[in-house]
Amino acid sequence: MEVTNRYITTKTHIDGAPKESLFELKTEALALSVEPGSNVVIVKNLYISIDPYQINRMKSQSSSQKSISRAVGIAPGEVIDTYGVAKVVASGNPNFEKDDLVVGFITWGEYSVLKEGTILNKLDTMGFPLTYHVGILGLSGLAAYAGFFEVCKPKKGEKVFVSAASGSVGNMVGQYAKQLGCYVVGCAGTKQKVELLKEKLGFDDAFNYKEETDLQSALKRYFPDGIDIYFDNVGGEMLEAAVDNMNTFGRIAVCGVIAEYTDAGKRAAPDMLNVVYKRIRIQGYLVVDYLNVYEDFISTTSDHLRTGNMQALEDITSGVENIPSAFIGLFRGDNIGKKVVKLADE
Repeated sequence: MEVTNRYITTKTHIDGAPKESLFELKTEALALSVEPGSNVVIVKNLYISIDPYQINRMKSQSSSQKSISRAVGIAPGEVIDTYGVAKVVASGNPNFEKDDLVVGFITWGEYSVLKEGTILNKLDTMGFPLTYHVGILGLSGLAAYAGFFEVCKPKKGEKVFVSAASGSVGNMVGQYAKQLGCYVVGCAGTKQKVELLKEKLGFDDAFNYKEETDLQSALKRYFPDGIDIYFDNVGGEMLEAAVDNMNTFGRIAVCGVIAEYTDAGKRAAPDMLNVVYKRIRIQGYLVVDYLNVYEDFISTTSDHLRTGNMQALEDITSGVENIPSAFIGLFRGDNIGKKVVKLADE
């Protein structure tokens, strides 16, 4: 059987803000068959994760491209890989059979041809929607869990600040912190997001950073006794303001720096005297550093979901042709929660 596979590539390197004109929808004829013993697996993509870090892979050069294999550069015209959920349609790999649900690294397209060595696993849905395994029970969830518990080492009662708190990682960090018994404040870019953080996710407070003319003073209002933990998703001026308000022995987990992904002029310059004299620990991390806590993460998070103590926050768009606009929207703050693109029904 042969199908037409539609997929997205970039036309050029993207060294500034992404635009739809820089992406291209391509088509190819794809035979849904594999040679026996080839270990090739062909899957029909169902849901894919849309993540801001991918912009660094699309640049002509970025220091991130030299860090790990998952961050290597993507040349114009190349297939773009991403985390997602799919269904096997043909397999030469004895570990996978037709109709198996799988999770791992697939592509920005309707079908993926996965060669030996691709990170791919059979999916146990555990009774949850497939989208949960792209977001809250996927790598975004693990990034939140590991960043908060393993990097920040929180204690009950500590004061926690989360930037981009309505995003895919930030919303979960805030929820984990509340479950632990911390005081949690988040910031977001719209009134709707601020209300959601407080009313649906249980944050103690939240504010719209776009309405603040002085971020340092704003954080002083919300944290009159200082910040113990700052979970940073944005970098830039917010990181500078957080450092100025940190308590002695405060911890900062740097999960992302979206403020400077498309604008190098937004690079943060925190007061290093504060860092030294308050003995503040600032640590960047990658989710692959903490695969050893994956089972604990799944057990803890699935329990919270079943009891209703945590909520999955998802923003789902349909159609391969809408992948570029979904991706671009991340940098405008369009998404609320985990951004996912649905490519097919199960």
